[in-house]
Amino acid sequence: MNIESIILFQIDKTSKVSKLYSQREFDRLGMGITVEQWILLKIIEENDGLTQKELADKSLRDPASITRTLDLLNKKGFVERRPVEDNRRQYSVCLIKEGKSFIKKYMPVISSHRAKSIEGITEQELEVLTQLLGKIQKNMS
Repeated sequence: MNIESIILFQIDKTSKVSKLYSQREFDRLGMGITVEQWILLKIIEENDGLTQKELADKSLRDPASITRTLDLLNKKGFVERRPVEDNRRQYSVCLIKEGKSFIKKYMPVISSHRAKSIEGITEQELEVLTQLLGKIQKNMS
């Protein structure tokens, strides 16, 4: 069986091509962040106050990687860590004003990338694809 015919290879390849495209655009626009940093910013925006562990779980990244990325996002002035009441070892991660402004400024770019990624695909095909990917994810969990 040829590697190109294996669906998991195609999914991985699609993910990599997508990230490379987006990173080239981020760099061209001088955004100053990586795709992974953007993903964390969006997760934080959508789930303000998550702990670092919850953020790691939601983003499917290891906690050490999350810590390093949050340090960078904090230095850029996009997020801050706040102590969790009754637990001195945990912090919740919150998007601050500059982070919200950054997301608002660049959301049209992201929307354009999303639109480009599904050019020529019908709503029905997107629904089927979403269902199939969900099944694969369930099978592999």
